[in-house]
Amino acid sequence: MTPEQPTKRIALFGSTGSIGTQALEVIAANPGLFSAEVLTAQTNDELLVQQALKFNPNLVVIGDERKYGKVKEALAHTGIKVFTGEKALVEVAAMDCYDLMLAGIVGYAGLRPTLKAIENGKVVALANKETLVVAGDIIMRKAVENKVPIIPVDSEHSAIFQCLVGETRNRIEKIILTASGGPFIGRKPNYLVNVKKEHALQHPNWTMGAKITIDSATLMNKGLEMIEAKWLFNLKPEQIQVVIHPQSIIHSMVQFEDGSIKAQMGLPDMKLPIQYALAFPKRIKNDFPRYDFKKVNNLTFEEPDVKTFRNLALSMEALNKGGNLPCVMNAANEIAVYAFLRNRINFLDMTDVIEKTMQNITFIAKPTLEEYFDSDGEARNFAADIIKL
Repeated sequence: MTPEQPTKRIALFGSTGSIGTQALEVIAANPGLFSAEVLTAQTNDELLVQQALKFNPNLVVIGDERKYGKVKEALAHTGIKVFTGEKALVEVAAMDCYDLMLAGIVGYAGLRPTLKAIENGKVVALANKETLVVAGDIIMRKAVENKVPIIPVDSEHSAIFQCLVGETRNRIEKIILTASGGPFIGRKPNYLVNVKKEHALQHPNWTMGAKITIDSATLMNKGLEMIEAKWLFNLKPEQIQVVIHPQSIIHSMVQFEDGSIKAQMGLPDMKLPIQYALAFPKRIKNDFPRYDFKKVNNLTFEEPDVKTFRNLALSMEALNKGGNLPCVMNAANEIAVYAFLRNRINFLDMTDVIEKTMQNITFIAKPTLEEYFDSDGEARNFAADIIKL
């Protein structure tokens, strides 16, 4: 970005989460390149107010309507506009006060605002994989219709995206998504049955929010990424492979039809793919730690254990069958993770809840957007009934 170009105005949907807070670090380090014009949070009103006072956005949205008065009062002297509620998120996504949406709202809740941003021609830096898992066909079709770039922020999809720059005319044979394996790599069910949330939240390589950390521990995260990759890169299920790479240095790879493989490497730091997405197509200088080949350890790879970590097998089933099954699986997973984090079910119970829900919700081969919303609601209710939430 040259000095003559205007500052890129960023809307951070999910500004108080792990992705949002790291994105604000990137923005703060590059004040001439980016400005934070929109900040949104669901419940963390205190951090949202702190962020607003520091970055002086055009507007903020607090999802929890009970906290609206508190946020409004705290920002009354600033001129920052304050909105509240789920409907406001969608309305703000349609506004013209920003150039790029960083879609960082966790889970299904990110779908409607992201869809609205695409419909209004906004560039989307996508950190919310569930949006494509739930309704990838509709999202990508809308993106094509509105000529909207979707730039992936997940480290794995960012890696693939970077490997494909300059390769538009070359056929992909397959992509290889790398997975750290989480904190329980090599463990068997007799160990996992006793796992508590405190253990599952201790990821060996990455610092992430609670939901995605649990998904990483169950390998559901990698399953969701397989489905996301299908839509982002227009792939067939058989073109998507997962390998366990405990060191998390190679973030993913692309193999082309001539057999050559491109890999994107670096230390595990989400600020790098966030910065790449915000600044694309430019790369900008930073002071992030560098990988040092002088201190290199072995980089190892192995097949995932889908018999122990059955969430990955369920994801592959959803990937292959398509329709509303990925949507149903995602909804059940969100309920199961919610219950596990509140000590209502055990670690291995999460997979049982997801599997039963996938088996019992009516399959729809080509759902409409409303049918996706209905499937999501049915699956959540079914999963909650199993758990007795």
